[in-house]
Amino acid sequence: MKSSLGYFLIPVILFSLAACNRPDSAGKNADIDFWDGDNSPIAIGEQIIDELLGRPDLMMMTHTAERCTLMHYAEACAGFGAVRLAGLMGDSAAIDGLTQRYLRVIVEDIDKMGTHVDENVLGILPLELYLQTGNELFLDQGLQLADVQWEDQLPNGLTNQTRYWIDDIWMIGSLQVQAYRATGKVLYLERAALEIEAYLQELQQPNGLFHHGQGTPFFWGRGNGWVAAGLAEVLSELPESNPHYTSLLEGYRKMMQALLAYQAEDGMWRQLIDHPEAWKETSSSAMFGYAMSVGVREGLLTDPAYARAYEKAWLALVEYLNDTGQMTGVCVGTGKGDNAQYYLDRPQSIGDFHGQAPMLWFAYSLLAETGRD
Repeated sequence: MKSSLGYFLIPVILFSLAACNRPDSAGKNADIDFWDGDNSPIAIGEQIIDELLGRPDLMMMTHTAERCTLMHYAEACAGFGAVRLAGLMGDSAAIDGLTQRYLRVIVEDIDKMGTHVDENVLGILPLELYLQTGNELFLDQGLQLADVQWEDQLPNGLTNQTRYWIDDIWMIGSLQVQAYRATGKVLYLERAALEIEAYLQELQQPNGLFHHGQGTPFFWGRGNGWVAAGLAEVLSELPESNPHYTSLLEGYRKMMQALLAYQAEDGMWRQLIDHPEAWKETSSSAMFGYAMSVGVREGLLTDPAYARAYEKAWLALVEYLNDTGQMTGVCVGTGKGDNAQYYLDRPQSIGDFHGQAPMLWFAYSLLAETGRD
């Protein structure tokens, strides 16, 4: 059953009690320190939130001289994850800190946005701040970005921002889902479902994975991570009565099954998912773990192998978090390439918000699981 309970403030003590009663059927190894200690989602989440709040400057996205400089979508995704996780943990101090960090930027930049998916997705952050604080300024800002995405829509009903890059399944889907969560208006879910089904038809391959874009036949890790996370977000709210529900669920399950087959023995996934020689990449691994954990929690994935897979992924990922709360092994921003070596040669970064963000989402989902009835 789909629920918005995750958006209420829940004392941390509830998670400790729930963890003690967590069913063995989820695949947890009792000998692994998973829910307690330094590896716990609470400990890791707090560390990454503290690291975010400790950064004096925002990550910015620079456009051409005719346009403007905005907060980067990667930080917006991290901020969204931090606010949602802090709300679930009942951490009012973190909520206050995050509100102060982002209120100024959102107010100053909101009228400059709205012409590209990487700009509109910033709306997930004010919408989550609204859900946690009730400040309607955040609601107005987020809805402005969600609604302008469908101004001058295409004749087939899709947004005019449709470009068939797999990143967009998150960039468009998560924003419309957040608008639904904030308003209860099903229109936003209908938009997301229509858009994502078009992307599934265009980019999902017979093996269940997704090409980076049209004419780019490579299974890039983080690109597929955006797909997996976006599908999980939409399906966690989409009613079964929606005409696109069955197609989205089939596409999601097909992808999750493929990811099981490509997961490395240590729990990670690779920069190019189907290349065993490719290096292990953290942002995609966190996104895949998040997508699987949502699927298990929502009853979309019933095979116990998925719980084992995402728990294994979490335990692998925490080893990539350094002492300052920054993820290592994160692929830098990557446009479409014309050969596999392009992806294999992409540099790795430390503390990139592309890696920080999905770890916050993943921690949130794990805690939401322990808090379920």
